[in-house]
Amino acid sequence: MSTTNSVNASSLEGNLRGLIKTMRLRQWTKNAFVFAGLVFDGKLLVPDLLLKTILVTFCFCLASSSVYLLNDLVDINKDREHPKKRLRPLPSGQLDPKFAAISAALLASTSLLTTFFLNPWVGAVIALYLIQNVAYSFYLKNIVIIDAMLVAFGFLLRVIAGVLIVDVANFSPWLYVTATVVALFMVFGKRRHEITLLSDGAGKHRESLKGYNLPMLDQIIGMVTTFTLVSYTFYTFESKTAMVEDSRMLLTVPFVFYGIVRYLYLIHVEKLGGAPDELILEDTHMLVNAILWAALVLILIYLI
Repeated sequence: MSTTNSVNASSLEGNLRGLIKTMRLRQWTKNAFVFAGLVFDGKLLVPDLLLKTILVTFCFCLASSSVYLLNDLVDINKDREHPKKRLRPLPSGQLDPKFAAISAALLASTSLLTTFFLNPWVGAVIALYLIQNVAYSFYLKNIVIIDAMLVAFGFLLRVIAGVLIVDVANFSPWLYVTATVVALFMVFGKRRHEITLLSDGAGKHRESLKGYNLPMLDQIIGMVTTFTLVSYTFYTFESKTAMVEDSRMLLTVPFVFYGIVRYLYLIHVEKLGGAPDELILEDTHMLVNAILWAALVLILIYLI
């Protein structure tokens, strides 16, 4: 009796550890996009709106983790052929597929119910995010270009949810444009990393990778980086949007420029590869630059 209980406990513990790994808690940082509306509308210090934004962000964390679980379930066989992803809990056998499926459903349901209670429109955004990712996981991720655009759309939905929950007063469409192109920058950067890592075997891992090559991705990344800098510059130029007079938010543009150029340096000169959101945590220069940018934004909006 005690031996059986010990085996079951060990199995449950292994599944829980595998579940936490597959939820990719490190990637929850992407959900900081939800805070864009709160911060740039000058409402960061409003307690109830801050709490609501934190709750919506956490719900997106749960929703995104349910999506990661679904993706890994769908790709379990392909991931076993991947040099790195084969070590993930699902393809390696650490996490039971049934346990992962039930967990994904619970995470998605919790996220939906909580956001619908907070704000029905935000709940609808979360629902759209989940529906989009189900379609992405089963089919749309195999279509070249569309796969990247859909991932970027997910980031846009995060910003929209943040705008809705705080009822942004000083709205600018440039916020949506900037969020979208920044997301595209990250997604195409990740595609480039996958092509570099997997080389000729990239198409076996992800169908859409057959339609990409390095020259094409470098050209796309070049266009997206230019668009990112231009759109962010226009956004900061609108003083009403950022709650800052005299267009002083333009002072933050050099930090965005440095972040973009530093990333290009890392992939082309240092040959590090990796998506921008991953390199920002690994490269000291990019991390410090991001912290300085965030600090300057907060100073200009809330202290000056």
